[in-house]
Amino acid sequence: MNNKLMATASLGEIVANDFRTALVFKENGIDFCCGGKKTLKEACDEKALDTNIIAQKLEAVQVDSASPSQNFKDWDLGFLADYIVNNHHKYVIKTLPELVFYTEKIAKVHGERHPELIEVADLFGKINAELVQHLQKEEEILFPAIKEVLKSNSVSAKATVASEIGRMSSEHEFAGGAMDKINELTNGYVVPDDACNTYTVSLKLLQQFEDDLHIHIHLENNILYPKSLAL
Repeated sequence: MNNKLMATASLGEIVANDFRTALVFKENGIDFCCGGKKTLKEACDEKALDTNIIAQKLEAVQVDSASPSQNFKDWDLGFLADYIVNNHHKYVIKTLPELVFYTEKIAKVHGERHPELIEVADLFGKINAELVQHLQKEEEILFPAIKEVLKSNSVSAKATVASEIGRMSSEHEFAGGAMDKINELTNGYVVPDDACNTYTVSLKLLQQFEDDLHIHIHLENNILYPKSLAL
């Protein structure tokens, strides 16, 4: 894909075609999950980045053949849904309680010197409440409906898929936006000089959580959801 075509391609399409490009977007602070519908040019303009330079970086990571194991867009939808549950949902369920505890603790201990931590704890508490019910609805309603459409082409299952995806997409916007705000409040998870071990661990876990959430939302927003709606 030449630079001109790359500039007009959506971020979600670029990452879906080659997952290695996600690293370029991450390094340049470009949201390819919730912002996956934006073109590369639109995203670069928002960040005051040179589209041609970013396009060149994207092309550079695609020089070698990609691993077929990461070609998510060609996976069976039922298998992709199971992959999301077994990898990303399990990680989120395990990590949410830890991060709620840690963010509340550092806000209590360091909040006077770092008042931004109070907002971080509040935001993560809201993320926790949102994602717990979000994952449950995906596992109990949406993903079974997708599998039923694949199995029987059920009209009622198709209606469920359409209505649930609309709701799930808006919830993704909230979670992704809240994590973006946490990233901003912590200056990209930079550890301050007066941080204790708990503070340091908390920021590291938050950064890992954000990285996983970006991939998680990308797989759903840019691959699973549109392909399910097209059934």
